[in-house]
Amino acid sequence: MQEYLNIGRTDPQKRLVVERVRDFKEIYEVFDKDRAASQSVRCIQCGDPYCLNKCPLHNYIPQWLKSVAEKDLNFAFRLANEPSPFPEVMGRVCPHDRLCEGDCTLNDGHGAITIGSVETFIVEEGFKNGLKPQFPGITTDKKVAIIGSGPAGLSCATYLLRSGIAVTMYERSDRAGGLLTYGIPNFKLDKKIIERRVKLLQEAGLELVLNTEVGRDISFEEIADKHDAMFIGIGATVAKKAGIAGEKAPNIYKAMDYLTNLQRKNFKLTYEKKFDFKDLDVVVVGGGDTAMDCLRTAKREGARSVTCLYRRDAHNMPGSQKEYKNAMEEGVDFTFCVSPKEIILNEAGRAIAVEVMRTTLGAKDESGRQKMEEIKGSEYRVSADVIIMSLGFDPATPSFLAENGIETNSWGGVIINEETHETKTAGVYAGGDCFRGADLVVTAAFDGREAARSMVKSLLG
Repeated sequence: MQEYLNIGRTDPQKRLVVERVRDFKEIYEVFDKDRAASQSVRCIQCGDPYCLNKCPLHNYIPQWLKSVAEKDLNFAFRLANEPSPFPEVMGRVCPHDRLCEGDCTLNDGHGAITIGSVETFIVEEGFKNGLKPQFPGITTDKKVAIIGSGPAGLSCATYLLRSGIAVTMYERSDRAGGLLTYGIPNFKLDKKIIERRVKLLQEAGLELVLNTEVGRDISFEEIADKHDAMFIGIGATVAKKAGIAGEKAPNIYKAMDYLTNLQRKNFKLTYEKKFDFKDLDVVVVGGGDTAMDCLRTAKREGARSVTCLYRRDAHNMPGSQKEYKNAMEEGVDFTFCVSPKEIILNEAGRAIAVEVMRTTLGAKDESGRQKMEEIKGSEYRVSADVIIMSLGFDPATPSFLAENGIETNSWGGVIINEETHETKTAGVYAGGDCFRGADLVVTAAFDGREAARSMVKSLLG
């Protein structure tokens, strides 16, 4: 260990740009044994590891780095899968530069350990060698229902099944995974990864009910009557609006509608053909990871030009810097420090441009972030054939929430006891984006895990 003076940071190999923009295959190669070990031996085994503390799941990062360095794959695999429901997903989609790697002690001058890539290696190599997470089977008479099969729901199911509790999961879509399946493109997360985890849960006893929307196809009350507890993980699916004139034009689309339809196309399912953007000028408004996903998807679909409009500068983008760099490499154009003021329509009512105003960053606000200030008289237009709005998401509030005493706050988030994740209705728990608003996969996984632990304690003592 502590070989950081002799070995520098190594990032995983990426497929060549000219090759990867032609398909939706993952762009990063998984580390081999030697590269994973060479990164792991750089760890200095801090007494108070910042990487572990910054990880929402508090993954045993120094411990599994040590195990990889010592070539003990079995122990590394067990360590990686203990606090995390699907570490091979986290290794791919977490914004490591903002979390574990961002707080790595070596990040100050030596280059952070490539933690996410080692995490992916551990699990993929483990599966390749026949290792599997262990489940006891259904060993109790307790039953829990989970509404939603996104990261929070899958995490909750994982930890309930580890305790021998039967789980029935209700999903309104045709496949499990939520945003992991229909929101994150294949080039970041191959869907076989999600299918493999879901299959493991089904082998452990999960009953998965697809194409079933609670409140429409089955009542909340019917589910509650058949189970000892419930978990709500319905995500945040209501797209935020810009609140500007012209944004209801028919060729202005919501980010998740676009990504979902393109994923359906990749699954060779029916999809709305209006989302075929080949040879069109595409503009995406927003600067988070979902915006990057839309931009990079449009490039792969053969758009003539793909432009991102963001009201702050590159340093202040809310998403991962890794995704921004990948989009840049793939030919996306970025226009920073512009704020959309109006959508310009033609005589047929279709959008043909976005009128923007230049901005500048001023004094810092209470959170320490610089305030955005508009520059009067700086308006100009950015032409577009289609416009995708990627401004974030709010939780949906299905009627069954209020009907069953499950309270929400002013912006639709489910109110919970943050220590137990229980709602105001006894026996009903919640977590993930329906509680936090649009957030990270890893925080949703944390919520699902902690809610499961609370339920296990309540049901089994």
